[in-house]
Amino acid sequence: MLLLIGLLGAPGCLSPEQAPSLGDAYSGGLTTVFYANHLAFSQPAANLSLSEVSDFRVGNSFFERNWVTAPSSTTARDGLGPLFNAVACASCHAKDGRGRPPEGSTDDISAETVGLLFRLSIPGVDEHGGPLPDPRYGGQFKTSSIPGIEPHGKVGVTYETIEGEYGDSERYSLLAPHYRFHELAYGELDSELMVSPRIAPPMIGMGLLEAIDDDAILALADPDDRDGDGVRGRPNWVYDRTRKATVLGRFGWKANQPSVRQQVAGAFLGDIGITSSLFSQQDCAPERLDCLEAPTGGEPEIDDEILAFVVFYAKTLGVPARRDLDDVEVRRGEKLFGTFGCASCHHREFETSTTYPIPALAGQTIRPYTDLLLHDMGPGLADHRPDFLADGQQWRTPPLWGIGLLEAVNGHTRLLHDGRARGIAEAILWHAGEGEASREAFRLASRDERDALLRFLRSL
Repeated sequence: MLLLIGLLGAPGCLSPEQAPSLGDAYSGGLTTVFYANHLAFSQPAANLSLSEVSDFRVGNSFFERNWVTAPSSTTARDGLGPLFNAVACASCHAKDGRGRPPEGSTDDISAETVGLLFRLSIPGVDEHGGPLPDPRYGGQFKTSSIPGIEPHGKVGVTYETIEGEYGDSERYSLLAPHYRFHELAYGELDSELMVSPRIAPPMIGMGLLEAIDDDAILALADPDDRDGDGVRGRPNWVYDRTRKATVLGRFGWKANQPSVRQQVAGAFLGDIGITSSLFSQQDCAPERLDCLEAPTGGEPEIDDEILAFVVFYAKTLGVPARRDLDDVEVRRGEKLFGTFGCASCHHREFETSTTYPIPALAGQTIRPYTDLLLHDMGPGLADHRPDFLADGQQWRTPPLWGIGLLEAVNGHTRLLHDGRARGIAEAILWHAGEGEASREAFRLASRDERDALLRFLRSL
């Protein structure tokens, strides 16, 4: 590490004018960090000032620490629940990385993982055009609660094995999850209930993605498929609680959140049961007085100052550098990534706005490999649950930076919105709809070509 800095110069000491010449290794521009171990997703952006690193550390302390039931002497961290899925942000985003589903078949995943949650809604929309929560179980199924309050229930999952074959007759298998809600505390589920499983995604680069100008994202949209390539990227327009306006969505599996601040505040409420100035009401059914009258950690339970520290932390996590750029097979795989059409959705490069409020993130050349748009991925991956303008088959293109370090950070390679894919190849093989042509190009390619593409993706 020290040798690398000595050869290249400390990234934080480079001027913005040098950023375009940094090369492909610098996935996050000047924010890029050179870690490839279990700490790869947990570093502050390389070009933060000393005072900003201090703020980053404060935010990290609130991200990592467990919240407790109110009232408590730990007043800055009380207010857990009354219903929740996790006791800390890091419970789902271990080492700032990706959650995972349970392995194999089980009848109760509530005690095995908190990185997989379930969004709930019924037909219709709320006052802002978003999903309409279930009247009994709210907007998210909660498997944990504080003393004296019953959790929603438990979730079981079984996996169906789907067999397939590459063009060269090599066999593969995919896992299709099937979920079951049981031991329900608040009555039967609505007959029209819509459920969407969601795995916690990695935290890296969120501020950089927020710093991309709307126009740069919208320029990639092609809802009418004008170029005839079968890819119809669409923006999601969602409600911004800070601006009190409908704006472009860019975060979450359905691009249903407009900003890092709202994404973080929404997770505090939905996952931990912590209210904020953005989400001031608990997700309790109107008739559940025990839930509504449970002790709180204040109103709101996380004040704007602490929330700001956590948001700053989420915005300024550094993006790991690419690796193995000079490897012949990596370069071959990069060409195949374009040839197979993967880059139609996983857009390679953006420039962040020069006016973004955090100077370290402004004016950066970044390579996230996403367009932040919605794409129809076919019925196999569908959750059949609308979210603002996203329909039940549409998903936001996830960024690919850091994908090759997932195993080093989290000890697994589970991918897609519910973690069903056990690696990159399976994630590609699940592509359908707008991704079908790319999937077939990969499936019908030679073994050497498939390996080269996977080697390129693991270099990101």
